[in-house]
Amino acid sequence: MFEKLRGFSRAFWTANIVELLERGAYYGVFIVITLYLSRILGFSDVEAAMISGIFSGGLYLLPTFTGALADKIGFKYSLILAFSLLTLGYFGLGALPTALESIGLVDYSDDVNIKFTGLLESSERWAIVPIMLIIMIGGSFIKSVITGTVAKETTESTRAQAFSIFYMMVNIGAFSGKTIVKPLREAWGNMGLVYINYFSTAMTLIALIMIIFFYKSAQHDGEGKTFGEIWQGFVSVVTNGRLFTLILIITGFWMVQHQLYATMPKYVLRMAGEGASPSWYANVNPLIVILTVTYVTKMMASKTPLFSMTVGMFIMPLSALAMASGNWFSDGAIDLGFMSMHPVALMMIVGIALQALGESFISPRFLEFFSLQAPKGEEGMYLGFSHLHSFFASVFGFGLSGYLLSKYCPDPRLFENHEAWEAASSNAHYIWYYFAAIALTSAISLIIYGKVIEHLDAKKQ
Repeated sequence: MFEKLRGFSRAFWTANIVELLERGAYYGVFIVITLYLSRILGFSDVEAAMISGIFSGGLYLLPTFTGALADKIGFKYSLILAFSLLTLGYFGLGALPTALESIGLVDYSDDVNIKFTGLLESSERWAIVPIMLIIMIGGSFIKSVITGTVAKETTESTRAQAFSIFYMMVNIGAFSGKTIVKPLREAWGNMGLVYINYFSTAMTLIALIMIIFFYKSAQHDGEGKTFGEIWQGFVSVVTNGRLFTLILIITGFWMVQHQLYATMPKYVLRMAGEGASPSWYANVNPLIVILTVTYVTKMMASKTPLFSMTVGMFIMPLSALAMASGNWFSDGAIDLGFMSMHPVALMMIVGIALQALGESFISPRFLEFFSLQAPKGEEGMYLGFSHLHSFFASVFGFGLSGYLLSKYCPDPRLFENHEAWEAASSNAHYIWYYFAAIALTSAISLIIYGKVIEHLDAKKQ
């Protein structure tokens, strides 16, 4: 069925299809995870940001370790373990609120005004932590193994195209997952934040079945290595100063990109009203990537990965400034001819579109760059290590988001009246100035990095 379609193997296409399913499951949940934590479980903005940041950070920290383990035990067994854990974890996210309601700690019967009858003072809601830990471990295998499969199943001449296809599939999955959130929220209100987890459970279960029956690779380099050999390879990759420095620089891009989940949903709902659709606005990101990533990769084919990434990095400050500009307009809706939109929502969409364009220049070439550094049999570990930027971006990005939301765009429920809240949130757009500065600093740093690397390579020659 998949064998050698467009020159790639069955394992390549199977990996890409299950990646699509996994991304649909992940983004269906993660786009509203801070809302789930606050509205369903009663966590504050800072607590929700902390939990989400640690979860997202761990999801990107662990792949270096799980990638090394995947190289040893084989990619197929690693994927079976990963999707088993993800299915269990997403089911747990859906079942936890029901369990809390059954013991009388919360009442969800009034969807508009959920009654927390003891939940805020109890420790039971922290049962969310082991559930998210299960998802974190399962997801960490996906990060390393799917990208590792792309590297193993391709050659240097086909790798740029392969990662372009992979990244397009990632974003088709992201688009699908985010699309399903809005109808569920409208149909079930706050409880849609609960039921979406069962959609994700179904997606990862289907992926698990596909891996069992369809994933078969002829590439087995690295399997059966001793733990001593794994440790030697691990030390060599984490002490690679050139790769680690690049990860730190690219972290600036991901800190801005992660605000689609950390800041944007609450910011838009508070500034543009509850009628806003943050999940659909976020969908502009994968849609633009789907439409542009193949073209951008072909356009940049004659350029180095670093050049392509630098172009994308300079788009990111413009993205953050566009997001800030929505608060510069009056409160009246902007007439677009076919519809009207709140200026905050409209400029958020413009900013997200710019962000997606930058992502098309950056992400596929970043993964290609890392895959070319990986020795045979260590693709999982190296591609797992490449995701470390999102660990730093999650920890610092979500933490900064919680602080900035509390300072510039606080929860309206904390104020006696709307006028008091308006006064407290008059400078809400300042949030995006912080991220514009971070993005610009990273872009300039990448230029300096490229010059230094070029100088070092010239000295070696």
